[in-house]
Amino acid sequence: MAINLEKGQRISLEKSNGSKLQNICVGINWGAIEKKGLFGLSSGKEAVDLDASCALYSADKQLEEVIYFGNLKSKNAAVKHSGDDLTGDLDGDDGLDNEVITVDFSKLSDSTNYVAFVLNSFRGQDFGKIPFASIRIYEGTPTQVNEVFAKYDIAHGAGFAGHVSMVMGVFYKRNGEWKFNAIGEPTKDRELKGTVATVTQQYL
Repeated sequence: MAINLEKGQRISLEKSNGSKLQNICVGINWGAIEKKGLFGLSSGKEAVDLDASCALYSADKQLEEVIYFGNLKSKNAAVKHSGDDLTGDLDGDDGLDNEVITVDFSKLSDSTNYVAFVLNSFRGQDFGKIPFASIRIYEGTPTQVNEVFAKYDIAHGAGFAGHVSMVMGVFYKRNGEWKFNAIGEPTKDRELKGTVATVTQQYL
């Protein structure tokens, strides 16, 4: 399996030993914004609420379900969201994911052909103003990272500044095999509904 895919790269999820990848996680780690007071001195932290979400689609690209902070588990429990983090790290980067979405491919409905991941800045805070914000998509569980196959630095990555939403990537099924498309593109949307509509129109 390729590691740290660049934007636009695609891989099969069949592992080198021939087994199929079963469990993946999408983890987001970010920090609160340092507020500047008089003479540029710190005057505390401004909470940052980034929201990771997952949209499931059928083979004919019909939206089946969205898993997000208001719906933490898919109907069949194949997709689970760890819960809403409203602040980000307040005391510097602790290296841990603030929100994690897990997918068990073996539990997905047979009708599901696309599993898309998006990120939104709930309060409209610009990705470029956040001190650190990174995404990693990996095989394993929230407590065991086996192999990372896509990473994005949205706080410092070229093109993310000035945006408050992005498409992280899409898993898709071809001839019964799951594959992954590393997208990593910001969108012009302002909220989750619009970002999901962009995925439907442009990235499936």
